[in-house]
Amino acid sequence: MLPATVFIVGAGPGDPSLISVRGLRLLARADVVVHDHLIHPRLLRATRADAECIDVGSAAPQAGEQEAINLLLVEKAREGKSVVRLKWGDPFVFDSGGKEALFLHEQGVRFEIVPGITMPVAGPAFAGIPVTYPGAGDTLTFVRGHEDGTNKPPKADWAALARLDGTIVCYAGPRQVLGVVTSLIEGGRSPRESTAVISRAAGPRQDTLTGTLAEVQARLRDEVQKDPAVIVVGGVVGLRDHLRWFDARPLFGKRVLVTRSREQAGELLERLEDLGAEAIEAPFIKVAPLTDTAPLDAAIDKAGQYDWIVFTGATTVEHFMRRLQAGPHDVRSLKGPKLCAVGLVTAERLSRFGLKVDLKFVENETAAIVEGMKGVGGLKAARVLFPRADGARDLIAEELKRAGASVDEVGAYRLIRETPADGEGDGPDIYRMLLDKQIDVVIFTSPSTVRNFAHSLGEEQVADLLQSTVVACAGPVTAEVAQGLQITTTVMPRDYTLAALVGAVVDHYAGSA
Repeated sequence: MLPATVFIVGAGPGDPSLISVRGLRLLARADVVVHDHLIHPRLLRATRADAECIDVGSAAPQAGEQEAINLLLVEKAREGKSVVRLKWGDPFVFDSGGKEALFLHEQGVRFEIVPGITMPVAGPAFAGIPVTYPGAGDTLTFVRGHEDGTNKPPKADWAALARLDGTIVCYAGPRQVLGVVTSLIEGGRSPRESTAVISRAAGPRQDTLTGTLAEVQARLRDEVQKDPAVIVVGGVVGLRDHLRWFDARPLFGKRVLVTRSREQAGELLERLEDLGAEAIEAPFIKVAPLTDTAPLDAAIDKAGQYDWIVFTGATTVEHFMRRLQAGPHDVRSLKGPKLCAVGLVTAERLSRFGLKVDLKFVENETAAIVEGMKGVGGLKAARVLFPRADGARDLIAEELKRAGASVDEVGAYRLIRETPADGEGDGPDIYRMLLDKQIDVVIFTSPSTVRNFAHSLGEEQVADLLQSTVVACAGPVTAEVAQGLQITTTVMPRDYTLAALVGAVVDHYAGSA
């Protein structure tokens, strides 16, 4: 058995999907996670439920804070625990990872380094600027600059840097940016050199200022720099007009509020973020077990008598199978009926229980699902078991009935009201953001999300709060509930799928451009 180890893991520049595969694997099995404050909350959900997560603040700790962090890592390791020190960016590039590793070495504690993507590389890449390019010089120089609390540029030989034929990259604090640019000009760098200043890089609010070194200096004198920034100086900056991709995505800069439950929101959040949106996770519903399992137990008892069982989500599969295995039955009870899975994740979840799917659909397209089931044995007089959220309506079940099937709908789990945040702690103040018109789109995926949203924010004022916000409803049933609360639906897809819903939001902005 290996001795306790501290894994110093780089999480990358902010986007939770940019951590390495090894880093994510170590995070998932760690006993203790000691992390910077900047680490994305969604990344921390990859930890075990019983893992101890400790926020140690800034990615650039002061001397006393750094000493405390070092001692904490040693203490946890000597308790025999597997420790992940999760650091923003890369642990060994303009970071304190080297100090922590050296202290662990001196204390005889085993450690490993897992590199991450560093901001001086990620920032330019997300702005469409390659830090090296054939013909753009033979050197790439990184200059340390980000030191909290100072407006002085780093102590460097600016004249020597100015003479280099290549690219200079500096990650500077907000009060240092102007000083770095000025120092380069005073050191002899051509004022006509192409320059970019990238603020909030690799995030949904990224901003890129470009121009000559002199033009950028003038802009920085006129505007207060509020955020750390990556400064890039060199001919490679001229490639941005051809290579920009991150801030050219169709939903870039849009704040989209996702009201779906945390257990179900993952795919929707990923689709929105892949298109550039800043997806704000604010679940107004929560998935919970049934209080009365008798109807579900009765359906499971006679599962073998059905011709079909239709699963429309991974959540349904989990709760259905959990209840099946809690009683006298096992998967052999499902050998009789054909299984229909809506969504690849749903099918994958069934396969974990050793169940093969007879009919699989990538998207939740009602007409295609009904026609597909007709083509496999027909639906006239077919007996169909349809587990779903307790008390919910489903268009697929209704269309199956119209096609002649006998459908038994049964609740597999509950959706209960949840208030995601009230502005306290780290949670977003949704009411304040709507009042200040800081949210561009609100997405409702079910009638429950609309009702709970209105209940939380106030039914009498919710329509006014959403008056200047794009409201996207997943289907007519959800839109009908919204209309009952005087909420106007701006966007509704023709097909009632997540892909179609996100596509409809994209089309809305494309049409209004």
